[in-house]
Order: sequence, then C-alpha cells, then structure tokens
Amino acid sequence: MSRDRIESAVRLLILLAIGTMAGAAAFTHVHDLSVAHGQPHWIGWANAVAVELMAIYLGLEIRARRRNGRPVGFVGVLLVAFALLSLAAQVAEAEPSVWGWIVAAVPSLAFLALVKVVLSSAPATAPAPEPAQSQADRYDEPEQAEPSAVMPPASVSVLPPRGAVQPDRRQVVGIIR
Repeated sequence: MSRDRIESAVRLLILLAIGTMAGAAAFTHVHDLSVAHGQPHWIGWANAVAVELMAIYLGLEIRARRRNGRPVGFVGVLLVAFALLSLAAQVAEAEPSVWGWIVAAVPSLAFLALVKVVLSSAPATAPAPEPAQSQADRYDEPEQAEPSAVMPPASVSVLPPRGAVQPDRRQVVGIIR
C-alpha cells in the first residue's frame, strides 16, 4: 500500500470519527433543546435531522453549483443560517459560562471546519495538452479580401434604385467625350 493511500485512509477515518462524534453531539443538543421547549421526542429528533443534515446538504449543493458555474449566494446564506442554528442549540444547552459555551461549540465548529475543508478541496487537474498537428494535416483558410476592395465583375451592371433621379443621357455623354 502506498504512502498516499495510507494517508488518505487515515484522513478518511479521522473525518468519519470527528463527523460521527460532532454529529451525535449536535443532534443531541438540537433534540434536547427542542424537547426542553415543549416538543415531543420524535419532533426533537426530526428537528435535529433537519438542522444537521440540511447544513451538510447545502455544503454539497454549493460545491455542485460552483462546479457548474451557477450562483451560490442564497444557498450560502442558508448554510450559514443552519450552521448558526446548530451552534446556537449547542451553546444554549451549555453551562452558562464562557468556557461552557466554548466547549459546547467545539463539536459544531470542528464539524463545520471539516465540511468546509472537504467541500473546498478539488482534485488537481492539469489542462489537457493540445494535440500536435503535422503540417500535412493543417488547413489554412484562404485570405479574404476586405469587402470594400471587392469590385463587381464588368459584365454586371449596377442599376440605381427605382425612383431615383436619372441624369439626362446627353449630359453624361457630353461629360465623357
């Protein structure tokens, strides 16, 4: 097994461990806060699923939109809103002290940081090299003359538009002679 594959496997295990633990803490805090404010247990779990999975989905949606060149503004605002909702639930369940709030926020912040790192990493792809083309295969377009330099053939007569005032033939013949 190569060093890169081992490193990738370790990174994946760390991601899964942090994601699982942070997700469990976030789900529990949202559930407990919902129940503490009068919601039945099943709605507490539904709230937890909605808040936490929505944040993950929105992160994936932003990545897909960027890949396709679509705008991400509204989806980004929603992601921040759901992340803040999760963070608020964790802080609300904490001991009312600065350290209690910081400790309660750690799982959510760690999870958000991991999601950001994972979703912002894109595989490095080198631009495709242009194929070499031999001189025999090349086709050069013939040079085009500018439109003002193109003259109609002598056999084509250019007639004035209908209704235009025509000079008297005798005057024209007199000028030419």
